[in-house]
Amino acid sequence: MAAFALFQYGIMKHMNGQPFILVVDDEPDFREIFSAKLSAAGYRVDTAENGQVALQKMAQVTPDLVLMDVKMPVMDGAAAVLKMQEDPKLKNIKVAFLTSLGDPRLEMQEISQKFSEEFGARAYIRKTENLDTMVEKIQELLK
Repeated sequence: MAAFALFQYGIMKHMNGQPFILVVDDEPDFREIFSAKLSAAGYRVDTAENGQVALQKMAQVTPDLVLMDVKMPVMDGAAAVLKMQEDPKLKNIKVAFLTSLGDPRLEMQEISQKFSEEFGARAYIRKTENLDTMVEKIQELLK
C-alpha cells in the first residue's frame, strides 16, 4: 500500500505541474517555517532532518530541488550531496546549500558560492535571508 501511495504521489506531482522540493535541515523550526512558506508559494514540499534521511526519501520520490543544510548531525549536507553524485538516479537533482553562516562581504559570498559549486550544488542560500528573497532564489533555480 505504501508503494502505491508513493507512486500515486509521484504521478500527481507531475500531473499538476507543481515542483517538488525536499528541505533538509536538522532544525525543526526552520523545516516547519520554510515548508509552510514554500507550500504557500505553490510548491509540494517534504522535509528530512539529515542527509541520511534525505537520501532514503529520494530513493522513493525524486525531488525537483533539494535545499540541503550544510551542518547537520548523522550526515551533513556535503556528504549527502557527494552520495547523490554517486547515484545515477540522484546525481542530476538540483541542490542548493542552506547555511546559517553568512558573511555580508562580497568576497566571502563568492567563496561560499565556489564551495557550493565544488560540491555539486547550484547555489547557497543563507537561512537569515528574507523568506520572500529565498523563494525568489528557488524560483530561479527551478527554471
